[in-house]
Amino acid sequence: MEAAGCVLWRRSPVGGEVEFCLVHRPKYDDWSHPKGKLKRGEEPLAGALREVAEETGYAADPGNRLTTLHYLANGRPKQVRYWAAEAGGGRFVPNDEVDRILWLPPVAARDRLTQPRDRTLIDEFLAPLHQRTGPGRH
Repeated sequence: MEAAGCVLWRRSPVGGEVEFCLVHRPKYDDWSHPKGKLKRGEEPLAGALREVAEETGYAADPGNRLTTLHYLANGRPKQVRYWAAEAGGGRFVPNDEVDRILWLPPVAARDRLTQPRDRTLIDEFLAPLHQRTGPGRH
């Protein structure tokens, strides 16, 4: 199955630090990055941005391409392509698929994510920031 999503981020309105948007899916009772199945013939980036809008209510400005995750879902192979994407305008409205979102700083976001594979995406997002600022200076 082909899917796509985004590591959606923003600068905190309070301190300006990076925050990540995580979505809670009641069907699975899990916390993850916004993502979903591609429609027939849909380009992966377009699908990722559509899923962000549907699940979070926010527009997204895509940035760097991130790792593609491969895993089994219900015993079938699944491939999810990810991009970093900065949140634009919007407002979350709970729906059947996503009942809550959280904006969390990196450590809290890593801890809240249900699947360890999703945590690697935050690490990948942050790696260039750590290289620029050096250890302990972010």
